[in-house]
Amino acid sequence: MKFHTTSADQTIALGKRLGSFLKKGDVVALQGSLAAGKTTITKGFAQALGVADTITSPTFCLISEYQGKMPLYHFDVYRLQGADDFANLGAEDMIYGDGVCMLEWSEKIMDELPKKTIIVRLEVAQDDANARDIFVENWPYENFGEEK
Repeated sequence: MKFHTTSADQTIALGKRLGSFLKKGDVVALQGSLAAGKTTITKGFAQALGVADTITSPTFCLISEYQGKMPLYHFDVYRLQGADDFANLGAEDMIYGDGVCMLEWSEKIMDELPKKTIIVRLEVAQDDANARDIFVENWPYENFGEEK
């Protein structure tokens, strides 16, 4: 699936719409360059999951945990050196746990993620620095076009 947003608010709204489908155990691999909108779209996913806290980039703490309808584990693996660092975080307990995992910079650890991982790739649109082209792969849910 491909989407085009023209503002941060639209990117958040798309995340909220996608997030309304997520279930316990879902893993979302966020990919894109610096400032592509990975944390922005996560804000929408979090809203859909009933998280009331302000979502910020977990760059310096590596993992942020939020409570909503179910736990939301928000990872930033940019500073990790690879699979061993990821495993040492205790990530497996969260990936296969009772919540939803959002992983920024997931390109670094894709081999460690379940095959059912949903991939969300964000790109800054060439025609507008505020716009994003967002590609969603491995989406497991039907009827996405219908409002939930």
